Amino acid sequence: MTGGQSEHDEQPLALAEPVMLAAFEGWNDAGEAASGALDHLRRAWGAELVAELDPEEYHDFQVNRPQVSIGDDGRRTITWPTTKVWVATAPVSGRTVLLVHGIEPSMRWRRYTGEVLDHAARRGVRTVITMGALLADVPHTRPIPVSSTTDDDELLSRLSLERSTYEGPTGIVGVVSEAAAGAGLPSLSLWAAVPHYVGQSPSPKAVLALLGRVEEVLGEPVPLGDLVEDARAWEHGVDELASEDTEIGEYVRQLEEAKDTADLPEASGEAIAREFERYLRRRPDEGTPGKV
Repeated sequence: MTGGQSEHDEQPLALAEPVMLAAFEGWNDAGEAASGALDHLRRAWGAELVAELDPEEYHDFQVNRPQVSIGDDGRRTITWPTTKVWVATAPVSGRTVLLVHGIEPSMRWRRYTGEVLDHAARRGVRTVITMGALLADVPHTRPIPVSSTTDDDELLSRLSLERSTYEGPTGIVGVVSEAAAGAGLPSLSLWAAVPHYVGQSPSPKAVLALLGRVEEVLGEPVPLGDLVEDARAWEHGVDELASEDTEIGEYVRQLEEAKDTADLPEASGEAIAREFERYLRRRPDEGTPGKV
């Protein structure tokens, strides 16, 4: 084990076929969609904190500054930017899920990735799922696109994923995925496309889209709480922005036309089938969903 071992992490746990879900703030996290989705899962599934990585090893504190807060007792507390690891049990399938939430490190990426995967190995993780979000030319009025990619041949066929063809600069999400594959762990990436003309964060509609894809991949319904209403309010706010700015309004209409044209061939096919399957999984009388 590399540096940063915490008191939560003294004994390895024997977990049956767990999955790791990871998201990182920063370059990989447009609209705070990926980190928001993971934080929602943490709260919805009552995850238990099991480890924290030592931030001194990986962060430039002039880039990611610690935060000062004042507690109810009037005392000031400093919270350092770090990566936390939780363990949760998915309530329907009973699957064990390791949740990793951090900030993209400023340095020592290979050591950082090794430490994250050390935690995965100690808990017998069998599949690594990374989440990210990027700014894209997509309209806010349509469903947020989520791409699901992998380089693992078995996952390609079992989950109807796509093989990644991206070449260019990458973030810690890409590094973790590549390192997981190198360690013999099948990995897949879920990326939400966030409308680039919407500057404010968070983007609850993108969070909702990522959670929907997590549901499909894990076969596990996720309680959504206020997210659906938050997404509607977010979309309404962007509608008002577009109505007040003629250039943005015209640009949105162009994006809508392009999106609708591209989606037309499958509008009554696989997309509807996926939505119906998701509806059935939410029914309380359904059986235990399948596993990855």
